[in-house]
Amino acid sequence: MIESWIKNPLSLKRYRRFKNQKRAVISTFILLFLMFLSITAEFWSNSKPIVLGYNGGIYFPIIKTYHPTKFGQTETLYTDYRKLEEQSWSIWPIVSWDPYESDLSYDTYPAAPDSKHWFGTDDRGRDVLARLLYGFRYSFSYAFWVWFASYFIGIFLGAIMGYVGGYTDLIGQRIVEIFQSLPFLLILITVFTVFKVTLFSLVLLTAALSWTMISIYVRAEFLKLRKREFVEAARAQGQSRLKIMFKHILPNAMAPVITFSPFAIAGYISSLSILDYLGFGFQPPTPSWGELLSQAQANFTSAWWLAVYTSLVLFITLLCLNLIGEGVRDAFDPRKIVKQKPAKETKA
Repeated sequence: MIESWIKNPLSLKRYRRFKNQKRAVISTFILLFLMFLSITAEFWSNSKPIVLGYNGGIYFPIIKTYHPTKFGQTETLYTDYRKLEEQSWSIWPIVSWDPYESDLSYDTYPAAPDSKHWFGTDDRGRDVLARLLYGFRYSFSYAFWVWFASYFIGIFLGAIMGYVGGYTDLIGQRIVEIFQSLPFLLILITVFTVFKVTLFSLVLLTAALSWTMISIYVRAEFLKLRKREFVEAARAQGQSRLKIMFKHILPNAMAPVITFSPFAIAGYISSLSILDYLGFGFQPPTPSWGELLSQAQANFTSAWWLAVYTSLVLFITLLCLNLIGEGVRDAFDPRKIVKQKPAKETKA
């Protein structure tokens, strides 16, 4: 199904339209670069060296955990690689701090940006750049899984309502209206005031409350396509309802799913930042953009870097996602025409 959809001439035309949107293409590369940095964050920001040479041996602490006794440290449970610098050679990440480690060498916290901490430290002496880098991983993971789960539920229920129709559609629409009337953030705050927050519980509850929008659009597409000739031909061949819905109709109803996805992911990242800011998101010491913004508000006059750098990273991420969404929306708009460059005249 996916292969035939990709090779479809209409899909290729939409891809060309998207490539013509320079802002969207640049935003895609920026977002992919940020994702790469965050996925491989251990190689860019860590309290362990990438490669360590000690007593003639070569070790890779960033990949494998070594017992401290291997390096002559008998009074600790965790290897302090900084104490080995005089006895060994090592290659460290660009930022030699992990997001959970506090730098105790300062008199007051938060500490201003300097050569050790390019973006400064937070109120516990942890490196802000490291927490921003790892925070992208948590924010985007949450947004991606909520998008996947909510769209899976919404597409499935929207397809059933649109294809079956009748009382199924009538009752389904009343359920959608009930879910849409629920205060999304208020319910999340209320639930997580009582129960412990985990990535799984946060994703599950958010997805259960946010599937309605995409279900409405998928339902509309199925209502439009269910009487088309290719659907009637599939029915005449005796194919099952599920096969007709998800093999024949769904590939032709993917436009709203793809168009709204970047905007939805941006919205989920914003929602997580709000929850973390209010203290109802991921629990400390999980790296969190919202938690850094909360610290920035508490130390606004004395720690400007917490507000500036965190807001800048959040702004760039949301801007890229929205520009990608605009590019996808224009690519799927049938009224948009790809501008062709005029052909050069050839001399006879």
